[in-house]
This record gives sequence, structure tokens and C-alpha cells, in this order.
Amino acid sequence: MRLLFTPEAWEVYRFWVDADRDTPKRLNDVIENARRTPFVGIGKPEPLKGEFSGWWSRRITREHRLVYKVEGSGELQTLVVASCRFHYFEP
Repeated sequence: MRLLFTPEAWEVYRFWVDADRDTPKRLNDVIENARRTPFVGIGKPEPLKGEFSGWWSRRITREHRLVYKVEGSGELQTLVVASCRFHYFEP
């Protein structure tokens, strides 16, 4: 599965790499698991509701979540990361 960050999510990912040692490792583990099995696995994946329907959330830490969705199918299937800090985002 391909991986795509929104510009905002990429900025936050770079923030984690520069600011912390443990969070990027956990974040990478959660992302890799989501790429393999998008709807089950580590981080307690759960579908979001309401205006965020179609997006999923996984725990990175007690405070921070990975928010993502899966688009496409087959070789073009892509994990789109919208957020990797705090709980919510603007779609």
C-alpha cells in the first residue's frame, strides 16, 4: 500500500522527528501496521463518525492520534495520513 501525507500531516511528522526520539518510532510502527492491516492492529483502530466518516484513528500516545483513510484499490491503494498530533483535524 502506498503512503501519502497531507501537507499539514507531513509538517507535523517532521516536527516529531526533530523534537522527540520515542514518538517517531511509535508513529512509524503505527503507520506500517495501518499499511498492512488498515482496520485492525496496534493503536486500537476505530472508525470516525459524523463529518469525519470514512476516516480512521489509531493511538500513537495517550494524547496523540494518527488519523487516516484508505483510498483506491489494488496496486493504487493508498493510506492517506491527515493528522498525527492531537485528536482531531480539519478535513
